[in-house]
Amino acid sequence: MTPKLNVNIDHVATIREARKTIEPSIITAAVMCEQAGANGITVHLRGDRRHIQDRDIELLRDVVTTYLNVEMTSSDEMVGIALATKPDAVSLVPENPNEITTEGGLDVTGNFEVIRNAISKLRAAGIFVSIFIDPVPEQIEAAHRAGAQQIELCTAEYAELTLSSRAAHGEGERRASAEIDRIRQAAEQAEGLGLIVAAGHGLTYRNIGPLAAIPQISEFNIGHNIISRAVFVGLGQAVREMIEAIRLGVGLQA
Repeated sequence: MTPKLNVNIDHVATIREARKTIEPSIITAAVMCEQAGANGITVHLRGDRRHIQDRDIELLRDVVTTYLNVEMTSSDEMVGIALATKPDAVSLVPENPNEITTEGGLDVTGNFEVIRNAISKLRAAGIFVSIFIDPVPEQIEAAHRAGAQQIELCTAEYAELTLSSRAAHGEGERRASAEIDRIRQAAEQAEGLGLIVAAGHGLTYRNIGPLAAIPQISEFNIGHNIISRAVFVGLGQAVREMIEAIRLGVGLQA
């Protein structure tokens, strides 16, 4: 089965917030992605509101007809916003106000009670809960014990290896292959625990294939590369190209 694609449209809002204006419209972007075949829309409501704003979540909840996934921390403030707006899914993520983008997975083992309490509240309200974690056995086990329904495996290390100028050959290629194996093993472990498996962070048209070939991965969340491509070919075409890249990757399954 071909994995689903949720398009992260944060960086449409990044452009908007650069001028503190109303364009480009986050709502128009969401609708265009859906019309192009995206299975869902992902946004990250950060504490500093650097791109997505509270009002965006409210509007998207009214407009998105596929699947609305909101990334956020497990703070009381964020959980309260989720309970008020009722997205289809919440993805719990770490957050550092000094980072440019999310730098790694959530430490579930080190913040277990806070995360478990947040998950309990969200699930009681009928909201599907995923946790963004590194492909580490202890974190996967902790996510399961905390009550998550899905994990999203952080692919940042794999992505960094494939973007390197040395990635296409030699040591870079071997390290990227080893990281694919680590992600595959993590996906198999999660599936064995009854967790749904997603993946994302730094994925591109060029590096998505080997991960799409991992049968346990049922969903990707991809944003920056699609929005970057959209500058040149248009948003609808950029989404369609990523859907096709995922489909071709599935064909690599052994």
